[in-house]
Amino acid sequence: MGSACDHDHDHSGLKGGALDRALAQAEARAIKDGERMTAQRRRVLALLLEAGEPVKAYDLIARFGEDGQAAKPPTVYRALEFLERLGMAHRIASISAYVACSSDEGDAIHAAAFLICDCCGATREVTGPDQGAMAAAASAAGYAIARTTIEAHGRCAACREAA
Repeated sequence: MGSACDHDHDHSGLKGGALDRALAQAEARAIKDGERMTAQRRRVLALLLEAGEPVKAYDLIARFGEDGQAAKPPTVYRALEFLERLGMAHRIASISAYVACSSDEGDAIHAAAFLICDCCGATREVTGPDQGAMAAAASAAGYAIARTTIEAHGRCAACREAA
């Protein structure tokens, strides 16, 4: 994402049982919402969870096939749209990438807030500020907010210590 660093980072995602549990929770949530977690949606979510960091859509397309074959772009983009709509993934516009939601807010669609390292690209989802004032301002202007994403750029602790 950012310029390459010459120090180590831990951007590890989920593996093994933790990945299986996260996928099972996502499937249960989709069913609860009256939706289906198709094989394509599950695969895209698994790729995001395994990555542990933001992933560009074209990288998801390239990694999609279990046998090394790339997916057709509409397959991945439709899955991403579904995952975003259900609050299971977020698009980080400033770096044109997607990340699995790490919020503990259950099935609530929430205001996503991200801290993005401009050096190594590490991204952390944090609790966003109270959305009351934003909702009130939107309401006064005649708007209804569907989703909010806040992106803050800077340097992570590892990059600051290495500098």
